[in-house]
Amino acid sequence: MAVVLHPTHADRRAWFVAALALSLLGDVFLMLEADLFVAGLGSFLLAHVAYTVGLRLHGGSLGTWLAGAAAVAAVDVVLARPVFATVRRRHRQLLGPVAAYVVVISVMVASALANAALLAVLGAALFFASDTLIAWERFVRSRPWAPMAIIVTYHLGQAGLVLSLAR
Repeated sequence: MAVVLHPTHADRRAWFVAALALSLLGDVFLMLEADLFVAGLGSFLLAHVAYTVGLRLHGGSLGTWLAGAAAVAAVDVVLARPVFATVRRRHRQLLGPVAAYVVVISVMVASALANAALLAVLGAALFFASDTLIAWERFVRSRPWAPMAIIVTYHLGQAGLVLSLAR
């Protein structure tokens, strides 16, 4: 879809296609039997960097970005605290990678908010929700409905971001 859409900004498409390719790589790492969580996390971190660059090319002032970053940071304080507490206690070696990931996905969401394109904001928020559910599922508490919610929010998030190319 990202390749066939007629984007408002052609240079954004290349960054979004890179983000999709890195996301696919992350999906592969996370679905394999071997524990490649850090490799998957790294691939998705780079995907969010690519989305962020694409969003920042033509989107929002520094002031709107800072407002978005403050809003996302407030959500992070509430939702990430239990994740960090568990990671610190049980998976200390993952503290750095998880913290870096939280920062990068938060910057991507703030960039979507600054961009003010409804589909980009919805897509970024759904991607954020999916990853928050993954973190809670893996580190805080497993819930029977979480796997379905994770996959639905992930795919809708990616779709929203891609469809925002043609706003």
